Amino acid sequence: MSGSPPPEERAKADAEARAKEQAEQAALPYKWDQTIKDLDITISIDAKYKGRDLDVKIGRNALKAGIKGQEPFIEGELPHVIRVDESTWTLTPTSDGKDLEIHLDKQNQMEWWPHVITTAPKIDTSKIQPENSKLGDLDGETRGMVEKMMFDQRQKEAGKPTSDEQKKLDILEQFKKQHPEMDFSNVKMG
Repeated sequence: MSGSPPPEERAKADAEARAKEQAEQAALPYKWDQTIKDLDITISIDAKYKGRDLDVKIGRNALKAGIKGQEPFIEGELPHVIRVDESTWTLTPTSDGKDLEIHLDKQNQMEWWPHVITTAPKIDTSKIQPENSKLGDLDGETRGMVEKMMFDQRQKEAGKPTSDEQKKLDILEQFKKQHPEMDFSNVKMG
C-alpha cells in the first residue's frame, strides 16, 4: 500500500497536529504572534511590578525576560537574528495586571519563525496563512515575490524542489525530449 494517506486521514492528522501545537503553545508562559517582518511576545505579570523590577535583555540572537530574582519567563537563543535597535519592550496595564510586551524586529523580513527561542516547541510554519489584506497591500511584483518565497520555503521543508529548481528541471526535461541522442546522466542541478 503506497502513496499518501486518504484526504480524511490527512485532515485528521493535520487537526491533531494543530491541536498538539496549540496545546504546546498555550502551555508556554508567554503568548507570541508574528508577521513576516516582526514578532511580538506578551507576558502577563502582576500589577505590582514596575519596569525596574524586570530583567529584559534583547540581543541579536538571544532573549531573556523575567522578573529580577525569579526564574525568567523566557530565556534562550533566537532561531534567527533580529535588529536590536528596532526591537523594544513596554509594560502596559491591563484589567487584571500588566502585560510585558516585547517587540522583535526580524533581520530577515521574509521568513516565518517556528518558535521564539530554539528550546521552545515549534509551530508548523508551512501552515501559516499570511493575512490576505497584508499580502493584498503589496504591489503585484512584491506580492508575487513573497508568495514565491513562501512556496519555496514550504517546498524546501518538504524536501521538494523550489520553484526555480522546478523551472530548471522542466527546461531540462523539455531539452531532453528534443535531444534524445544526448546523454544527461552526469548533469548536476544546482
